[in-house]
Amino acid sequence: MPIRLALKIDVDTDRGTRIGVPNLVRDLQEFELPACFLFSLGPDQTGRAITRIFRPGFFKKVSRTSVVKLYGIRTLLNGTLLPAPHIGRRNTRILREVRDAGHEVGIHCFNHYRWQDYVNKLPLDAVRAEFIAARAEFLRIFGTEAQTAGAPGWQSNVRSRQIYDEAGLLYSSDVRGSTPFFPRIGGQVFRTLEIPSTLPTFDELLGRPEYPEEKIVAHYMSLLREDRTNVFTLHAEIEGMGKRQLFRALLAECYNAGVEFIRLDDLARELLNNRTSIPTCDQVSAEIDGRSGNVAVQAQ
Repeated sequence: MPIRLALKIDVDTDRGTRIGVPNLVRDLQEFELPACFLFSLGPDQTGRAITRIFRPGFFKKVSRTSVVKLYGIRTLLNGTLLPAPHIGRRNTRILREVRDAGHEVGIHCFNHYRWQDYVNKLPLDAVRAEFIAARAEFLRIFGTEAQTAGAPGWQSNVRSRQIYDEAGLLYSSDVRGSTPFFPRIGGQVFRTLEIPSTLPTFDELLGRPEYPEEKIVAHYMSLLREDRTNVFTLHAEIEGMGKRQLFRALLAECYNAGVEFIRLDDLARELLNNRTSIPTCDQVSAEIDGRSGNVAVQAQ
């Protein structure tokens, strides 16, 4: 049985949309591989994320991953010293070209900064308004309702889960974990299938002495498992730009090893055809290696 791998691409910024997304589409076409692109669709207020400097571990992560080099000065000023560009309106053509190239498209968020930094503080109506705004922009761009979403920074809670259920999504990918499941938070079970990210991200490994860049591809290959579908989350701003060649090397290694790349929506439909076999698991908030702050995690 071949190793199966799904690629989930988070697009956080205007620059990542303009430059990183077309680069990734070209690289995926070269290897004839599918992916799921999740788009930030509203204002790019990346510059306001400077407030995360007070979060434990954030400054250490910023220093080792060369955030300024990866994201660019212009992006890091968006929403503060510079106006916040509206990603969906400015990049409608690029987003449609991703769909037309045969890739799955879905929602990352409306305002990335607002969701990642405040979704755990916002009341239900505010979370609903954020997601409704993203759905409306997605509908304007693609002419259809979104079937999937993946939260910025793996920030998910009982309110956002309720909003997903209201939207009737096919599945979501908000959590770090090991196997697909129906989320349970505080005893409440939600009906939107969750397909978690199973592998670490590039930015969780880059710059750490135990993961020298020349050994990162081999490390990822060692993490791939045959007994589950592996899900790798990448970022247009990293794998599509500053670390593009490293990502291409990983694609080539997977391709040569006979790894089977699958679409997440195909996996979701496959699983839901036998939904009684899908476990219900607790979703909790916890720290994970290489990332600052807590994220949504599948309890084991």
